[in-house]
Amino acid sequence: MTLDALITDGQAWFAAALPDHGIYALMAFAFIAGLARGFSGFGAALIFIPLGGAIIGPKLASPILLVIDGIATLGMIPPAWRNANRPEVFVMAAGAALGVPAGTAMLALLDPTLLRWSITIIAISLLALLVSGWRYHGAPSAPLSSGVGLIAGLFSGAAQLGGPPVVAYWLGGKSDFTRVRANVVLYFSISTIFSAISYYVGGLLVPAVFALTAVILPSYALGLYGGSKLFGLAEERTFRIACYVLIAAAAIIGMPLLDGVLR
Repeated sequence: MTLDALITDGQAWFAAALPDHGIYALMAFAFIAGLARGFSGFGAALIFIPLGGAIIGPKLASPILLVIDGIATLGMIPPAWRNANRPEVFVMAAGAALGVPAGTAMLALLDPTLLRWSITIIAISLLALLVSGWRYHGAPSAPLSSGVGLIAGLFSGAAQLGGPPVVAYWLGGKSDFTRVRANVVLYFSISTIFSAISYYVGGLLVPAVFALTAVILPSYALGLYGGSKLFGLAEERTFRIACYVLIAAAAIIGMPLLDGVLR
């Protein structure tokens, strides 16, 4: 086969793998999700999964976010490794190793509409947890850390929504926001590996995931960069409120009842 034929076949494969609508909306959602992730270390899934799932379904939206986030956040791992409390992160990741495969099975087997309603309910519940200001104020312990990791892993496997339980647990301790952010980034770099393996085994890494990743990744990376810069410049409380508003809007607009809004 000639080089021209290979290029033609590649272009045909790429075009066939892309959805016939919603590309620009997905790029915009990815940028906003990247802003939240870059600033706080979490929040991308709470924005992208409900909105992206309304356009392409959660069985595509979740693995796409897994891949673009895994690639785009590679540069955040070295400073997170230096600043994180690594023993705590590893204990929590051990719990995630059990939770992620169970969540992935739910993503692969549940009806898409039922899964989207479940994601909406979980996203709103987790947002309420964050907004309430509730934090775990006790001393971290290995059993409790691994239990939080198990729950977060379940949410991550099902919809990449594992951030809020982890944040609520770590923010209540004596660590400052910089340490918490480093913990979260390092934890998710590890849980991403678990999710990638589980998604591969579950047959969720289909061609459309990689085609859409190529299209969406630049927008997400740009948002991630902007959010990282805002981390050192913006008022923490102001940006948190903005993230909460975006998450609430994403959860509501992403409900199956409102599909016409995004189509």
